[in-house]
Amino acid sequence: MKLFYGEIADQKVIINDEEQQHIVKVLRMKNGEDIHVTDGKGNLASGKLLIEGKKAGIEVSEIKTLLPAFSPKLHIAIAPTKNIDRIEFFVEKAVEMGISEISIIITEKTERKNINIDKIRKQAIAASKQSLRFHFPIINDAVKLTDFLKSIDVEHTFVAHCHENLERKELKAIPQLEEIVFLIGPEGDFSEKEISFLAENNIKAVSLGDQRLRTETAGVFVAAWNYFNMI
Repeated sequence: MKLFYGEIADQKVIINDEEQQHIVKVLRMKNGEDIHVTDGKGNLASGKLLIEGKKAGIEVSEIKTLLPAFSPKLHIAIAPTKNIDRIEFFVEKAVEMGISEISIIITEKTERKNINIDKIRKQAIAASKQSLRFHFPIINDAVKLTDFLKSIDVEHTFVAHCHENLERKELKAIPQLEEIVFLIGPEGDFSEKEISFLAENNIKAVSLGDQRLRTETAGVFVAAWNYFNMI
């Protein structure tokens, strides 16, 4: 399946401008080739490619709507790493495994404060198309940890940290939930002050095992754990 991104509304399909350039200039696709377009909201249009000069369109043969999203829904709030390539790696792999939402959180030990969210959103779209997702994940703007807690349901929220002297439950002890939020800290982990703050706000602490995982590895690990629960 050759899957591209665009708008689907009222039986009308418009392929994204950047996607059109990719089709015409990079892939050099030809008129009449099979093509599929998703809006990332659970809709999928199928048909034949129409090329007019530098423009690419679709002769629609079928539109499927309200395709099912992944369940359970996973929202990972993760602190950015100093090397942004590591967070970009996490985003790509987590999207491939069906994550529903990603938030970038700024913590006490966060070294990188400037994040190109638009670039991360484009990477999420690319990974979604590559893995044939018809529901694209939400990528939120960076926010301070304290502000992030104002927007979530604490009953479905967990934090992974490495403070062995603080109480943590095993990952397998988390009950089956329709929606899960996971907080993952920066290099150097959350501070004890932050862990205490999270505990005061009824955020349950979880251990990801005896190994010390890097930030992006912990994110991928949680995404894989949730993916296993989907299948």
